[in-house]
Amino acid sequence: MSQHFSLPSSPLLSPGDFAGSPLSRVLQQPFLLGLFLPIQAGGWTPSTLPRTTSWTFDYNLALTRRAEELGFDLVFGLAQWASKGGYGGTTKYRETSLDSFIATAALAGATERILLISTLHILYGPWHPVHLAKFGATLDHIARGRWGINMVTGYAAREPAMFGMTKVEHDLRYEMAEVFASRLAQLWSSNENLTVDGPYWSMEDAFVTPKPRFGRPIMVNASGSAAGIRYGVRHSDIMFITSPAGNQLEDAVVSVPGHVAAIRTAAAAEGRQVRTIINPMILCRDTEREAIAYRDAIEAAADTEAVEGFAEHGRRGDAQAWRNQRRLHRAIGGNLHLVGAPEQIVEGFLKLRDAGVDGVQLTFYDFAPDLEHFAEKVLPLMYQAGLRLPDVPTAAASRQPAFAG
Repeated sequence: MSQHFSLPSSPLLSPGDFAGSPLSRVLQQPFLLGLFLPIQAGGWTPSTLPRTTSWTFDYNLALTRRAEELGFDLVFGLAQWASKGGYGGTTKYRETSLDSFIATAALAGATERILLISTLHILYGPWHPVHLAKFGATLDHIARGRWGINMVTGYAAREPAMFGMTKVEHDLRYEMAEVFASRLAQLWSSNENLTVDGPYWSMEDAFVTPKPRFGRPIMVNASGSAAGIRYGVRHSDIMFITSPAGNQLEDAVVSVPGHVAAIRTAAAAEGRQVRTIINPMILCRDTEREAIAYRDAIEAAADTEAVEGFAEHGRRGDAQAWRNQRRLHRAIGGNLHLVGAPEQIVEGFLKLRDAGVDGVQLTFYDFAPDLEHFAEKVLPLMYQAGLRLPDVPTAAASRQPAFAG
């Protein structure tokens, strides 16, 4: 038996609406805490200053396990398609990278509590909603409700060219993403075969089982444009944002409140609540002077050709999130810089929270040792400041063994 569907009038319930879901547990935290994994060579910083940071799976697995031990809420990996040489320079910045969809999903069997967010360019190549609905439901069961997808449409012209495609116009990309996400929702919720003639993706007698445990997997997107926000407030649980004005904290606290307010207003109009999370690069030492010296040493060792190559890549794209940003200390990378002593880092988090941001997705220069310093010196202060609460027990549903019914 088949049913013909138009686009649904409203998206599926969020897994956060289910009391027993891993996402609902995470959303009890006053301030979300995530780790942006360095699954690409060079991480976020094209610098030659020595460090341990590595794109390898074993390194990222160790980071994820440590983040889970520390009570982090989620880990996340970006997706990119770089040509030979990456973004240039002696480091061949980001030439090598793991695939985010595969790598982040592979962490499911090695973790128990932390949320795992994969990124996927849904418009590159022959991706179809039936593919992702089946793969996503499977990963949802493997991760017991902890897996999610950051669906991106791609802003760079050279990436779709790898697939023999041309870049789709900005707002049309989000129209296509709306259709794609809506078809996923239909496939995850329908107990009958689905037949649709389009637009963009057709299907005949399509059916997906098993169904996700909590309605659907966790949905994420990153955008600063009006079209991206319209999409995000309908379909996403979490939206990654950037500071519209610049990558320094003083710029962010001025520009972010209006940006977040616009997202919340748009979400409320859809009868939804969406959490926002921002991506700061943390350069922390015991004193402010030491932290600034650390930043300056990273910058002094900049791979300048790679810095310029990456900047040119951004200029050639049509992403709107950082179009009007004031970019200082460009070699440091990342969307926002927090530099200072532990107390200053927490003060920065408090300012971001007061600006309306619901959490942070952290990057570091030297990930493993910098994460340990953060754990020892910053994390306790976050608890003292009320930004974090002792972790509530993992829901019984997410602890069930793989052979449970």
